[in-house]
Amino acid sequence: VSQLMLADLSKDTVDFQLNFDDTLKEPTVLPTKLPNLLINGAAGIAVGMATNMMPHNLSDVVDAIVATVDNPDIDIEELIDIVKAPDFPTGGTIYGIQGVKEGFRTGRGRVVIRAKADIHSNDRGKETIIVSEIPYQVNKANLLIKIKDLIVDGKIEGISEVRDESGRRDGLRIVIEIKRDYMASVVLSKLYKYTPLQTSYGINNIALVNGRPITLNLKMMIEEFIKFRIEVIVRRTQYDLEKAEERAHILEGLLVALDNLDEVIALIRASKTVEDARNGLMATFELSEIQARAILEMRLQKLTGLEREKVKEEYEELQVKIANYKAILASEQMQRDIVKEEQIELKEEFGDERNTDIIFADGEINIEDLIPNEEVVITISHLGYIKRTKSDEYRTQSRGGRGARGSKTKNEDFIEHVLIANAHDYMLLFTSGGICLWLRAFEIPIATKGSTGRNIKNIVQLGDDKVKAYIIVKDLKDEEFLNNNYIVFATKRGVIKKTILEAYSRPRVNGIQAIGINDGDELLEAKLTNGEMQILLGVKSGRAIRFPEEKVRSMGRTATGVRGVRLNGPDDEVVGLVCINTEDEKTIMVVSANGYGKRSPIDEYRVTGRGGKGVKTMNITGKTGPLITIKAVAEDDDLMIVTQSGITIRLPISDVRVMGRATQGVKVINLGDGEFIADVAVIPVSDDEDEPEDMENADGEDNQEADNSESGDSEGTDDTTE
Repeated sequence: VSQLMLADLSKDTVDFQLNFDDTLKEPTVLPTKLPNLLINGAAGIAVGMATNMMPHNLSDVVDAIVATVDNPDIDIEELIDIVKAPDFPTGGTIYGIQGVKEGFRTGRGRVVIRAKADIHSNDRGKETIIVSEIPYQVNKANLLIKIKDLIVDGKIEGISEVRDESGRRDGLRIVIEIKRDYMASVVLSKLYKYTPLQTSYGINNIALVNGRPITLNLKMMIEEFIKFRIEVIVRRTQYDLEKAEERAHILEGLLVALDNLDEVIALIRASKTVEDARNGLMATFELSEIQARAILEMRLQKLTGLEREKVKEEYEELQVKIANYKAILASEQMQRDIVKEEQIELKEEFGDERNTDIIFADGEINIEDLIPNEEVVITISHLGYIKRTKSDEYRTQSRGGRGARGSKTKNEDFIEHVLIANAHDYMLLFTSGGICLWLRAFEIPIATKGSTGRNIKNIVQLGDDKVKAYIIVKDLKDEEFLNNNYIVFATKRGVIKKTILEAYSRPRVNGIQAIGINDGDELLEAKLTNGEMQILLGVKSGRAIRFPEEKVRSMGRTATGVRGVRLNGPDDEVVGLVCINTEDEKTIMVVSANGYGKRSPIDEYRVTGRGGKGVKTMNITGKTGPLITIKAVAEDDDLMIVTQSGITIRLPISDVRVMGRATQGVKVINLGDGEFIADVAVIPVSDDEDEPEDMENADGEDNQEADNSESGDSEGTDDTTE
């Protein structure tokens, strides 16, 4: 193929210039038959500009050139359909075509190329990723170092070993062993995201056209190549014509001499010198000096009859060639046809199949396409260890059961948050300092029910802050949903605030301020609402207040909020926020630290103004311990209770009796000495429940009505602290 770059160089097809030291001449450009810039690409940097052209498949490019020759008015979209995309010698897969098409249309674009990787599974279900092709210009050694660094840093989990098995027999081969309980497809997607296994190249088609740098689209590049080839063909044809005419002129003289052989011989024999003979021939037969010189230099063997016929045949052939050369020079269409024929010959001799595959999709990675959108349980410990577990790992048990170990925690750590989501959901994390951070549920490391998980500080940027509240949102791009729903915040010191959800719909790596927090206060909880719900705030001392959401006006994202409930002394604090629709068939569930709980109808909580002390929601005693949570529950929900030591119990809500608002409640979980409840979550019941384990059942205690006094129900003040 390289010889085609120099084809016809000796036929004055291109201009020459002096080299760097003026000792030799060199061509200003090679008269290549190959569309080199399109096939091999180019990269370079100059003062104030740079070029980066992608390589393409020879067969595709030739087809595009032929199509342009046949139809000079061809649309660029038709050319894009022919060329398709760049074709890299190292193979791989182009992921997404929009950036490529933009490059073809404008000369500037982007191509995303992925390594070719296949997932294999053995009889035991263990998965392995085999990489057989890597992106163009990616160094294999550096790639392996990058993968291993990410494993050490914990940015990519689930890889047990990385090996380079490349060799002469198998070519490039990188083996990535996947740990059990990890999905190879998810690990591969992260490898694409964080390593050069997926690489993006900028397309910048700047080339010199008549000495000027110009950005060229696909059609312009093809047209410029056709113009260049036509120029080469014209100069080559002109050169061939001149050489043919020179030879024909000589042959004409030889034929004259052969037709008058006796006279020519006599004239030569009578001449004293060569010059006399040459002048005699020129004068006698009206020959040119070149023709006379050729006759004198003719060998005697040319005098035979056979040789005379050969001279005549050569002369006639030259006349045909001369006529053809003149026709080519006079016809632009013939010149274009020659370009077409030459390109077809190139394709027939050197054309091959594409090395690089194309996935006609957007270039962005959609990991969720590889992950089932199944229900998961997300747990966050007091020290910030987070994990994702399939919800069906948790067994449904009867009220009063002893429970099963749900999470292994480190010393002095305990489970603090439990939430239910689908794998594709967005989780908005709200820190005690009022910062909002974003996380997709599937980005949380998957782990078994009994494992510790991973510190959330290694997943999102928390600094010294701590996750205190969360909400789950299905979609952050639905404008109608974002502008008609709100987030309601509650702090431990009784402040409440409402902000439109749209204010939290643009994720940022470092998070944003979600709510202003006063000194000595911290965020407790956040809920997603529709603006028309009933709000209940439960406090540690066993009281709760109910008021309409309309009583809390929408505020800016950085506002502090207004008073929601008046606390009963400096040791009191808010323990839960409930946002509920009155038409929902739900009851209010409260649980105390020592394992007592109950349900009460929402109607037993009368509506008051925000800022009051509220009404009694549980008869708090030394036996019950302080109130730990308040939740809205449906009859077919399950309740998951987690202790500070990681013991979990999941029980049907229907097992917990509906009782009066001011009662003590019943025992819902047996706790060991020194144990207390850390968190409670409401879980929609699933159809595939496990058989309950043998548990030690505790006798529920239906307590007598306690003091029903409801002092302190007065209206509160606005006390706005925005």
